[in-house]
Amino acid sequence: MKTIENFQIRPAHVEDVPVILQLIRDLATYERAPNDVTATEEQLVDVLFGERPAAEVLLAFEGRAPVGFAVFFYNFSTWLARPGLYLEDLFVKPEKRGKGYGRALLIELAEIARNRGCGRMEWAVLDWNEPAIKFYRALGAKAMHEWTVFRLTREGIASLADSGRVGQPASAKGSSAARLASLARRKK
Repeated sequence: MKTIENFQIRPAHVEDVPVILQLIRDLATYERAPNDVTATEEQLVDVLFGERPAAEVLLAFEGRAPVGFAVFFYNFSTWLARPGLYLEDLFVKPEKRGKGYGRALLIELAEIARNRGCGRMEWAVLDWNEPAIKFYRALGAKAMHEWTVFRLTREGIASLADSGRVGQPASAKGSSAARLASLARRKK
C-alpha cells in the first residue's frame, strides 16, 4: 500500500475520550440513529480505560484532525481454541473517505490480530450499507449468510436473569459461586 502523507493511526488514550464520543455520534448519524447514543464521557473513561477495559480504540488522524476510529475487543472461538478480534465499529468521516484511511485501519487491526494470536476477525455491517459491504468484500472478507445475529438489550438481560431457572426462581439460586460449591458438595 502506498504511504499516506500526513496520516497516522495510534491507540487512544484517556484524554481522547471527547474525540471518541464525537466519532461515535458521527457514526450514529451516518447509520441513521443519531438519537440512540446514550454513552457519556464518564462511561467511556470507565469502560475503555478503567480497571478492566472492555474494548480498545484506534484513532486515525490527518495531521492533527481526527478522521476516523476503530473500536474492537476479543471474542473466543471454541472450535479454533483461539481468541478472535471483533470489530465493533469502524468509521471514517464521509468527507475523508476514498483516501485509504479505512483500509489502513483494517490493516492495523489485522496486524494486531495476528500479533495477538487471533484465529479470525469478525464484524457486522448494516444490510443497507452497500459502500461498506463492497469495501469489505474488496478486502477479501466473506459475508456469513448462514448466521443470524441476536441481541438482548439491558432490559432483556435483566428480564432473562430475573426469570429464574426451571423449578426454581433465580433469587433462590444464589450466586454462581455458591451454586458451584453446592454442586461440588453433592458430588462427594
